[in-house]
Amino acid sequence: MEKLFESFEIKGCPIRNRVCFPPMVYYGAGDDSGEVTEKHVEHYRSIAAGRTGLIIQEATCVSRGGRLSFDQLGIWDDGKIQGLKKIVDAVHGEGCPIFVQIHHAGVVGCEKELLCPSDYTLNSEKGVKQGRAMSLEEIRQVQQEFIAAGRRAYEAGYDGIELHGCHRYLICQFLNRRVNRREDVYGREPERFVLEILEGIRKVTPPDFIVGIRLGAFEPTLEDGLRYASILEEQGIDFLDISYGFTGEDEPQAPEGYPYQACIYGAARIKEQVSVPVFAVNSIVTPQMAEEILQTQKVDMVDLCRAVMVDNNWVNDARAGRSTGMCRRCSPCGLRVKGGVCAGKVLLERERAKEEQTC
Repeated sequence: MEKLFESFEIKGCPIRNRVCFPPMVYYGAGDDSGEVTEKHVEHYRSIAAGRTGLIIQEATCVSRGGRLSFDQLGIWDDGKIQGLKKIVDAVHGEGCPIFVQIHHAGVVGCEKELLCPSDYTLNSEKGVKQGRAMSLEEIRQVQQEFIAAGRRAYEAGYDGIELHGCHRYLICQFLNRRVNRREDVYGREPERFVLEILEGIRKVTPPDFIVGIRLGAFEPTLEDGLRYASILEEQGIDFLDISYGFTGEDEPQAPEGYPYQACIYGAARIKEQVSVPVFAVNSIVTPQMAEEILQTQKVDMVDLCRAVMVDNNWVNDARAGRSTGMCRRCSPCGLRVKGGVCAGKVLLERERAKEEQTC
């Protein structure tokens, strides 16, 4: 496990190991106000206390109209700063850096009127959603909302931000030419939407403030993902957190017999051509698997979401050679439904109890 527990830095920010807890919305912890609750604070404190190297806070919305759910955390006005600072202070108190992922859902949102680069009909598991093409004025307004959110993140004390540019959300919608069919500059140069946001955030935050992006490897093809990664590096992005893009309008690929998820292959290919840190994610469950991916795919960090949700003490347990449990992939996830009972946590606690009895 020499690589997994190795420390490194992102733009001068010390990170104690190569395990990142990636952004995952903590459903049921908040309400329509978008305010931070004690549940949020304790959730992130517990993960930081388990010696996770880095935390990227869940998708936190830049505007009420851009939410993915009515209980999503918000960063859309200055009044949110003090609440968000409670999360930052709790995590920093455990010696862990924290970034916040800033987000706009676009056509995947929960409001009646849904914005999208072009008119677009989304058929999803939640039904049919109709996105309306954004005007130039609306594009500039949303960009300003991202920029203001970046400033608020800095003022709340976060070590950096991650722009949410994958998983069907708004930035992703601009980057995917099968969704973005605009005939203006934002269609001819899809990356312009996010590059102007990046430029604006740089103007309202100090030079050492970290700005990265969660980027789809296949947008819609791997060649597109590689091109966007190179452009973003040239324009000063600080890290690339690689996942899937606009599902249903993409072409994930990996060589036959490849042992991991296609988006991990995408992350490895992207890392071959950029020098900034690259994160890999998806179905990384054991310490052995995490170490192997770091060693063989040459990425800089591994995102462990489900694993750390099951065992907040995952890093400490992995280092000590103890069981780290296993996500049971319940549908729906027990942590997201009433009661918040995680089957993986329950089984891990039973296993630990048996170990104690044996000792």
